[in-house]
Amino acid sequence: MIGKLLAVLLLLIILGSLFTALYRLTHKKEDSATVVKALTLRVGLSIGLFIALFANYYFGLIPLRG
Repeated sequence: MIGKLLAVLLLLIILGSLFTALYRLTHKKEDSATVVKALTLRVGLSIGLFIALFANYYFGLIPLRG
């Protein structure tokens, strides 16, 4: 139960980072460094979530549903 909550929370943070980058890209055109930082954070969190889900599956914390 707590794993699902953490995964959903992490997905919301990833979406927040994505929309932050979109806002910075469209409204603050002079500062591209913040866009790169927001997108880098999003990619890092996405890869971390992907690895965590695979590790949880490997160790049996996420069961298969038939």
